Amino acid sequence: MLMLVLTAASGAATLPATAADRAMMVPIANALAVNDAQGRLGDTVKFYFGDQKTPKVQSKITSDSTSQKTNSVGKSPEEACHWAFLSAMLALKKKAESVGANAVVNIVSNYKHKEMSSQTEFECHDGNIVSGVAFKADFVKLAE
Repeated sequence: MLMLVLTAASGAATLPATAADRAMMVPIANALAVNDAQGRLGDTVKFYFGDQKTPKVQSKITSDSTSQKTNSVGKSPEEACHWAFLSAMLALKKKAESVGANAVVNIVSNYKHKEMSSQTEFECHDGNIVSGVAFKADFVKLAE
């Protein structure tokens, strides 16, 4: 019996790990329409994705990035990505407020430091246990 257990354990140890990491493109509008995203983000900080046209920028304050994960167990890939998106957006908002910015511009997906720019979609990586969204952006003061 012990020999059977040891043989099975050594066989299992040689199998490749099969953690899922599916890259998905998710519409920004869909993510903003759920989880009270609009209400939680408020309107004190404006957000502009990719090369989206912005009002005149008075000054650029800084650039930064965020990488946020969420538990994806029991959630559809879209639902998990929506939650990770909201977490990332809230992190951008918090950073903007802390540096005195009233807008976050040039928001691009930046998963594992690989940029993907879009005005309408963001990149999310969905896994069996965790899903994640990473953004890179500029924090600015828009002209009044």
